[in-house]
Amino acid sequence: MKETDRLLFNKAVFNRPDDSNKGTLGSLLCICGSYGMAGATIMAGKAALRCGIGLLKIAVPKSIYPVCATNILESVYYPLEETSNGVISSKNTDFLLEMCEKSSAVVIGCGLSVCDDTKNLVQSVITNCEKPLVIDADALNCICNKPEILKNLKAPAIITPHPGEMARLLHSTPKTVNSNRENTAIDFAKKFGVVTVLKGAGTIIASPDGEVYINHTGNSGMATGGSGDVLSGIIGSLLAQGAAPINAAAAGVFLHGTIGDLAAEKLGKISMLPTDMIDMIPTAYLKLM
Repeated sequence: MKETDRLLFNKAVFNRPDDSNKGTLGSLLCICGSYGMAGATIMAGKAALRCGIGLLKIAVPKSIYPVCATNILESVYYPLEETSNGVISSKNTDFLLEMCEKSSAVVIGCGLSVCDDTKNLVQSVITNCEKPLVIDADALNCICNKPEILKNLKAPAIITPHPGEMARLLHSTPKTVNSNRENTAIDFAKKFGVVTVLKGAGTIIASPDGEVYINHTGNSGMATGGSGDVLSGIIGSLLAQGAAPINAAAAGVFLHGTIGDLAAEKLGKISMLPTDMIDMIPTAYLKLM
């Protein structure tokens, strides 16, 4: 097992040619959010933008579009039909699959909510999308009763569960997952054919072909709601810009921990927030590249 490091980060981050334009730097579609969970979308989107994506596209329920658009001016938005509970309706599935194919990569799950509509949507994206995927949070919860659906992927995918989400996928417990983190991630990656990022202190990143990394950046100040959304945006951005899935995942985790450490140095572990981490991304890029 190797450690994530600066060299790995630089392997996943590309220099921007002087003749670059937004069309040459990748486009990322984020299918995220529900009523009451706009923040997850905003944090994932802002992190993706700070990592250099050429074009960010955000698909959200109509009810949270105003707050998202107010907080991220740089994104293209797809305000979607929603259920009575403010969740993306499965009626949008065909449209979203069309938008997936017009993107370089897709992030799905941050703040999405779990219900019949989102379960149907997530399953359709997993089985039909032909672009690389980052599957996080509620998208994982939507498939926890049938993780075998991951074997039907048409494109590479990265999953980013915390121990609770991994436990649900395995019908186990967080304690059991944490008791054997390395083998849990390795076994899942091999069995289901997805790059697996098992989050937590000493995040494990495992690929289906047996490549494994452990990350030692980061600190306990990152243990707060929203930190995972930031990570999803970072990994999705690197993936959309052309990094190989294992490199996007491992470098993304390394960067995520680095910005957590920078935020802790400036603000302290108790008071730092995930949004403070996003503000540290430019400093981290200047430091690491």
